[in-house]
Amino acid sequence: MASTRKNKNRRPARPTSEAAYIRELYGDIYRVVRKIPRGKVATYGQIAELAGRPGAARVVGAAMRACPTYLGLPWQRVVGKRGPNTAKVSIHDPVGAAVQRSILESEGVRFTASDGIPLSNYGWLPSRP
Repeated sequence: MASTRKNKNRRPARPTSEAAYIRELYGDIYRVVRKIPRGKVATYGQIAELAGRPGAARVVGAAMRACPTYLGLPWQRVVGKRGPNTAKVSIHDPVGAAVQRSILESEGVRFTASDGIPLSNYGWLPSRP
């Protein structure tokens, strides 16, 4: 007897065009980013993992750079990994980095003296469904 239940762990078939594939991939990433609450941050690698794309931290960076502003994503909450329990603003443009830091500080995120973000205090851990 065939089961009619969907297997949640099964990836959908790859879209037929490269553009469709990128839209799906970025959509998966944006759905995760949208869930990061105010005052919390998540690393590029963490977003990749939660979007079902482990090891794709650079793809997350590309998706964030390509993100249209009209989506209203909390882009500032996506940060780079600095060490075992520390994150960092990883925008290379000093103006963009200052904007990201300022927005995070206005949300209550505090930086260390060496410009790190303690993940033990501000790291986002999504609740399990």
